[in-house]
Amino acid sequence: MSDSTPRGAAPGDEVPGTQEDGIVPDTKDWTWVLDRPCPECGFVAADVDVAAVGAAVRETLPRWRSALARADATARPAPGVWSVLEYAAHVRDVFRVFDDRLALMLAEDDPQFENWDQDAAALADGYADQDPRVVATQLAEAGEAVAERFDAVTPDQHERPGRRSNGSVFTVRTLAGYFLHDVTHHLHDVKA
Repeated sequence: MSDSTPRGAAPGDEVPGTQEDGIVPDTKDWTWVLDRPCPECGFVAADVDVAAVGAAVRETLPRWRSALARADATARPAPGVWSVLEYAAHVRDVFRVFDDRLALMLAEDDPQFENWDQDAAALADGYADQDPRVVATQLAEAGEAVAERFDAVTPDQHERPGRRSNGSVFTVRTLAGYFLHDVTHHLHDVKA
């Protein structure tokens, strides 16, 4: 997920074909970040305290707003690399998806999450054509909503499970680390 490597691919990864927008679909299973630090952004998901996630999300919001205000926010820095706008629209949707997943984990016993194809969402929702000012507002609203949901989690809920359709199992605690890595990593991607 760096500027020198197509989005989602690591150096040395075999890169599949590109989508119609020139982006390589991210087929990498990023759950490995739960076991070791991310070598690209340095984030350590295992160190995430569920009680601190809301504040951590809120701390990212001004950085996203600032990044979206850049004159080049809509320009892709290289072929196959998302623009700041596209990353921000993705993070807005990450906030929404993980807010829904966390709510489900807190309400149900071991729910299975609805599948979400982030690359299909980027194409279907036209991330590249959205208005950066609108995305900044939506991202802030979605960020505050997921932050409030994490704020409300009690310690006895940290080990409640949930699973993705591919079988990856999360607890509220591991979901928190996985989620916060995604948000933080994309700030690293846009150099914000």
